[in-house]
Amino acid sequence: MLKKWSILALCLLAAPCAAENETTVVEPTLAEKKSKTIIRVGGFYSNSNSSMDVTDPLLGRDFQIDFEEDLKLEESQFLPFFELFYHFNDQHILYMDWKQLHRSAEVTQLTKPFQVELDGTLYDFKAGSKIDTTLNIDIARIGYGYNFYQGNNYNLGFSIGLHAMFIKTGFEGQIGACQVTTATADCPTVPVPKTVDTKVTAPLPDIGLYGDYEFADRFRFTAHAQYFYVKLDDLEGGLVDIRAGVEAEITENWHMTAAFNYYEVDVDYDQKLRNTDLNVASYNLYYSFIGPMLSVSYRF
Repeated sequence: MLKKWSILALCLLAAPCAAENETTVVEPTLAEKKSKTIIRVGGFYSNSNSSMDVTDPLLGRDFQIDFEEDLKLEESQFLPFFELFYHFNDQHILYMDWKQLHRSAEVTQLTKPFQVELDGTLYDFKAGSKIDTTLNIDIARIGYGYNFYQGNNYNLGFSIGLHAMFIKTGFEGQIGACQVTTATADCPTVPVPKTVDTKVTAPLPDIGLYGDYEFADRFRFTAHAQYFYVKLDDLEGGLVDIRAGVEAEITENWHMTAAFNYYEVDVDYDQKLRNTDLNVASYNLYYSFIGPMLSVSYRF
């Protein structure tokens, strides 16, 4: 009888242990906890430095125009951005993003004269002219990321993608205009409607590294760095994008990120006289900003 009661007691003690083993849950990794799709919108406070170097080989003169100092474009402003991420198979990510860098200003008395060729016509910006200037740069990117090193609270990956730059430079005011024919072409000063030069770069490659580290419950450190440089025919350009910040989980679906960003775009291209190989001007368009950024993301 004692033996039977002993066996029954052992069975009763063993049952909870077995049940506990059967219901043990393994903590998911950081990658497994990530949502499939993330939409992020936000803005950054930009301190801008942009310039255009124009060289006219026919006159043998070089012109450097500072958009902030000479053309009075706003140096600091708040600008929007948009990002979309799609995670699949835990280690793979597709992403796309867009940044809008739009500015305009009016100069009532131009102090540094310059010339620029737009669409086959030479425009002469004389000293004392009144000029409305527009400089719009939109940058769109699409790419793929692979998480090659993962743990329960950290992740490290590399990315490769393509980006295109949409550059719009516009001028309006009392501008001399003439056909580009000789080095001494006369460009009488007349009211000229808004002249716009639009450039779209071919899709250009960029590579990068990214990572995140969950240092506390609902808080993680995130960072990425992307780089691009290419020289193709008449185009030479580069892009640097470095960002580091902290992301906070407000709810399961809503997250907020505060970060510090350094961003630089540098593009050089040669302008040819229409239907010829004659180099009329060489441009350098440089845009950079460094400052804080704030964003909100939704995950589903």
